[in-house]
Amino acid sequence: MSGTASEGRNETAWRMFEADRASKGLGMRLVEARDGFAVVEMVVGPLMLNGYDITHGGFVFALADTAFACACNLDGGDVTVASGADVTFVAPTKEGDLLVATAEERVRFGRSGVYDVTVRRGDEVVAEFRGRSRSLPQRS
Repeated sequence: MSGTASEGRNETAWRMFEADRASKGLGMRLVEARDGFAVVEMVVGPLMLNGYDITHGGFVFALADTAFACACNLDGGDVTVASGADVTFVAPTKEGDLLVATAEERVRFGRSGVYDVTVRRGDEVVAEFRGRSRSLPQRS
């Protein structure tokens, strides 16, 4: 993890999240954001359930992806986007569950990075997500 992860609040991530209509529309809340680290939470709502009455995986993925985005957009840095991601679903969740996604930078190299996100319900891990980032060159 980079040395910046222990520094203070990442204002870029907070501004980005405030403008994120999709995440906010799903009821997500940014709890913490520092360069290379973020925590986002969401309560599973009734419209997030699939045909088996458990949380649709796309919503768990979206929560992890939002935490990933907040962790990889550095204060004062270039705009950084996902270049790819994988998720492993470990346990089902249900309506009313509070899910907490914690994202941590693993490595940054050039304009690329790798981030791991763990999604938990309480102490139980429900999903593991690995995201790959790419910083976009600044346009003049």
